Amino acid sequence: MKKIILISMMIFTVIAYSQKKKNGVIYDNHPGIIVVESMLDAFVEGDADKVASYLAEDFQYFNGSNTNKDAKRGDKESFLKEVEFWNENVDYLSITRTEGAYPDALEYKRSGIWIQTWEHVKGVHKKTGVKLDMPFHRLFVINEDNEIRTMISYYDERIYAEIGRSLSTRENGVIYNNHEYINKVRRLVHAFENGDDELGYSFFDKNAKFRNINMPIGETISLEESKENDIKFKEKFEISSIDVVGYPDYLNYDMDDSSVVQSWWNVRLIRKSDKKKIVVPLMLIHNFNGDGMITRELAYFSSKMLE
Repeated sequence: MKKIILISMMIFTVIAYSQKKKNGVIYDNHPGIIVVESMLDAFVEGDADKVASYLAEDFQYFNGSNTNKDAKRGDKESFLKEVEFWNENVDYLSITRTEGAYPDALEYKRSGIWIQTWEHVKGVHKKTGVKLDMPFHRLFVINEDNEIRTMISYYDERIYAEIGRSLSTRENGVIYNNHEYINKVRRLVHAFENGDDELGYSFFDKNAKFRNINMPIGETISLEESKENDIKFKEKFEISSIDVVGYPDYLNYDMDDSSVVQSWWNVRLIRKSDKKKIVVPLMLIHNFNGDGMITRELAYFSSKMLE
């Protein structure tokens, strides 16, 4: 039995090994890498003539993420126009290796030399101020003369859509200075001012999230945790008055169909330990769901004023 098992394992090993076939060599240092990165440096500099010196006459390029089967590949002439376009329309342009990554040169036996890169592109669109800060993955084919014959790019196109949208003026909803949701925010603020926490919290969804500007980015607390924090706060401070500054705004956004009330207040406090009077400016942002309940509260104030 052992003999049969041993023979079977030997046969499996031979079969598995025979399925492997070497198709080339990978290099992390290669003349093709130098050509590719030199071309990208010239692209950033806006030097179209220098970029052209690295490209083959039959150079072509395309977006590897494009699902349009009828999309045409760009040629050398159109790519050089892109060099000029980026130089004229993007400030602070940079193309650098992605942190921790480096290019590879793949010398295939059958399809020649390919260079693959992982880059990070940064810049600011001059007219719209839209920031570019995104990863790029590219594949380059290098010909026998060490020139770039093909470039395939993979990237997130959404940033270009945002630039396109920003080139024209558009509305994004309606702003109200009187609205039911504004009334709710005023009622909850003054409920807290008068110690009626039960009424104040009745305007919130049971799964509402709370955060303030002094908390770590992304951190929130629950409704119950907010109630506990209020109890601790009132142990240290007495609320004398909460007075509106200006007037609240209700923003009914078209994008995401979201409902937001922004309000500004002066919170007048007396610190119980030394009877010191403190006035703390406060900005509140409340998000409402379709049922008119508050799902999120974001508070802006200086915690140092309470120390």
